[in-house]
Amino acid sequence: MGILSAILWTPAIGALILALISGRDADIARYLGNLFAGFTFLLTCYLLFHYDPHNAGLQFNEYFSINPKVGSAYALGVDGLSVPMVVLATLLTSIALLASSSIVVGVKGYHISILLTEFGMLGVFLAQDWSLFYIFWEITLIPMFFLIDRWGGKRRQTASLNFVLYTMGGSIFMLVSLIAVYQYVPEHVSLMSAMSHVSENMPKDQQVWAFLGFLIGFGVKMPIFPLHGWLPLAHVEAPSPVSILLSGILLKMGAYGLLRAVVILPAAAQTLQSLLVFLALFGMIYGGLLAWRQSDLKAMVAYSSISHMGIVLLGISTLNETGFTGAVLQMSAHGLIAGALFLVVGLLYDRTHTRNIQDYSSLVQVMPRFAFFTTITLLAAMGMPGTVGAVAELHAMVGGFQQWGGLMVFFSLAILISTAYAIRTVGLLFTGPVKPQMKQIEDLRPPELLALGILVSGIVLFGLLPASLIDLSTATISQMNSLVRLKILGG
Repeated sequence: MGILSAILWTPAIGALILALISGRDADIARYLGNLFAGFTFLLTCYLLFHYDPHNAGLQFNEYFSINPKVGSAYALGVDGLSVPMVVLATLLTSIALLASSSIVVGVKGYHISILLTEFGMLGVFLAQDWSLFYIFWEITLIPMFFLIDRWGGKRRQTASLNFVLYTMGGSIFMLVSLIAVYQYVPEHVSLMSAMSHVSENMPKDQQVWAFLGFLIGFGVKMPIFPLHGWLPLAHVEAPSPVSILLSGILLKMGAYGLLRAVVILPAAAQTLQSLLVFLALFGMIYGGLLAWRQSDLKAMVAYSSISHMGIVLLGISTLNETGFTGAVLQMSAHGLIAGALFLVVGLLYDRTHTRNIQDYSSLVQVMPRFAFFTTITLLAAMGMPGTVGAVAELHAMVGGFQQWGGLMVFFSLAILISTAYAIRTVGLLFTGPVKPQMKQIEDLRPPELLALGILVSGIVLFGLLPASLIDLSTATISQMNSLVRLKILGG
């Protein structure tokens, strides 16, 4: 078994072992869940240590033919696009389980669902065959549905159903596009590397329709306006550790898939470039304005995710190397920032049983460690220099300016809006007189301090020393940009 298969199947093996033990001992279930998630993360660290960032191609390849008649295969591999996402997925899964102490009902089933979700997410990022990619894409729906429906809030049934229906609806468009593209693969295989040549044979109008299918399928997950309807309710009703995975990783699956689709159909992406940049800028401003007016902290973070993922779409829509770099950096940055924000909101809710921002004031006096980490995370969310969010936004803005020039004034407006709601949140949470009901709130406990410290350290470290994160993807993005430009010019 190769290292990629080991990373992929470890969470699935953990879920199977958990299924075989008694559900009465919650402590054993927690221990095993954290053990397998932690071991998967360590395997990913080993992968990262041996990954060659100067090699633009696939590394650690594994291949086994599944159905030669249709050309499907168990094909795994990583490159500069997938490695950051694999590391982020395993890290946030471990942190989500560390933050799951508030789950006291159905502990065994909860940990099984989390591990199966990790299995599906890793499969999406590791798969180098579109049929395998689609299978893992659908696998994530099942455990995530139960995580929201079983352990969510008062409207959990509606939230879980919306999540599944939206995602399955998008998956249909993605599947139709994949079938359409497959017809023009010379080798009649579903490998991603083979499908990258279909634009040479596929008529231009069909490429545009196929790309629109990909845009809808992946846009639901990202989410792109107006396909975002499932996201606010799902985030608000899901347990906070599940929201960490939902926002930190599952949204990135859509962006990752769209990047792969651009490589397949670059001429179609260029044709629809104006639509892409409109959706990106509108989503950034729209999500920021809705986040600004929220009194529910979780809803605020949920709508801010729409705005931040708009930056990813903007980077993709530039179709240039700087913009692609900004998109990939923003995927990593938002994973860390959104993960930290949902973590702090969840920890605060566990102590106070309210998410209404008006119920708080001057928490800095009773929870100084919490205030320190939360303030840094909110500053990163608004793109403060010295944080990873600023690095990602700068690349996306420069890439956008190279392509559209003065249109980036709308990007600046979106950043101002995000600054407004971030500063508003800091002010309401940590200034003013201490309210009587908030005087006895416990500050961060050691496990919580560890989980939040890891995320915030990543936010600051990659903000001050971004080269290591940028270099991880530079070679692959450069090759991807060359392929896109060559196909556009050739078309």
